[in-house]
Amino acid sequence: MTARSFSSWLKARVPTLDRYVFHQLLVALLATTGGLAALIWLMQSLRFVSLVVDRGLSLRVFIELTSLLIPSFVAVVLPITTFVVSLFVYQRLAGDRELTVMRAAGLSPFALARPGLACAIMATFAGFLLNLWIVPHSYHAFRQYEFQIRNKMAAFMLQEGVFTKVSDVMTVYIRSRTHDGTLHGIVVQDDRQPDRRATILANHGTMMIVNDTPRVVLYDGSRQVIDHKTGRLDMLVFQQDSMDLSSTHQEDARFRDAAEMSLHELLHPNPQEVSARDTGKFKVEGWRRLTSPLTCFSFAMVGLFAVLRGVFSRHGNIKRPLAAVLSVVGLLAINLLLQNLASRNMALIPLIPLVALLPGLVCSAILFGAEFRAGRSQTRSA
Repeated sequence: MTARSFSSWLKARVPTLDRYVFHQLLVALLATTGGLAALIWLMQSLRFVSLVVDRGLSLRVFIELTSLLIPSFVAVVLPITTFVVSLFVYQRLAGDRELTVMRAAGLSPFALARPGLACAIMATFAGFLLNLWIVPHSYHAFRQYEFQIRNKMAAFMLQEGVFTKVSDVMTVYIRSRTHDGTLHGIVVQDDRQPDRRATILANHGTMMIVNDTPRVVLYDGSRQVIDHKTGRLDMLVFQQDSMDLSSTHQEDARFRDAAEMSLHELLHPNPQEVSARDTGKFKVEGWRRLTSPLTCFSFAMVGLFAVLRGVFSRHGNIKRPLAAVLSVVGLLAINLLLQNLASRNMALIPLIPLVALLPGLVCSAILFGAEFRAGRSQTRSA
């Protein structure tokens, strides 16, 4: 099906008013979600400025690293932006008397809410796609990239005449670098052993990878260590030596975070990787992935209920939108509290999907119940 044929099919099957309202909802949802995610990205990116300043990374590497976090930001803000867009667009339609005209034309509450429901369902499917597939893969790639930068890449980005902090416990200075990669005038401050901090001086050296670990081969140098017991300076002169420039040996076996695990791994944690004390946290994270997209539907229904349920007032009515905002804030607080309690007491886990879906079902029943019952009675009488 081509784009033109799909557009023709859409115009023939979908009413004009539905397309008009849905277009406003979709554009507002994309703009709001994108803007809020970009704002969070800018704020969170400040945490990684030290990688650029201390380790001499380029702007391209910085953007590539931090952009891998954007899908997780979108997944977090999507339920909130879905609610805000549904409430704002329908409130504006009510303020411009457009909802009044639609009601006068004979549209039922369900017909009025149909574009909002379509937008909410689309956001729900997008949330499932993000939570179950995109976010775990992107966050895993982020952790891998960050690990390489902290343990491997930074060692190859030594700048001439600059003290480069290649790790939290090691600082390297080079006077110059030739075109063949040879380093001249090397000074290394090695604090990996707090009781035997060493200063290494070398005339020149070269960088290489040994067993996937960055190492530097030093020539014509000395290793100076102060003995804290005697206060004497111990000096070892060498013609050739090599040293590991990765941060710590413990970081070589990187621990996987819950955010980068698959849904099956979260719901059925491996006892060899997850301790019994943390099992509840991993299961709660798995259920959060499954239920978080459902809040897109519930929050959107809260917004639709606040606008479509009340009686129209020509002077405007701030009470219903304010009550909807407070309700969503309360639901977010309840979700966070319940997840915290369920991680300690796994018997509370079944309440997580209930709290996520129940508000939307209640609002739907109140808003559309009378209409559906009337339609069912007419069908039986016919």
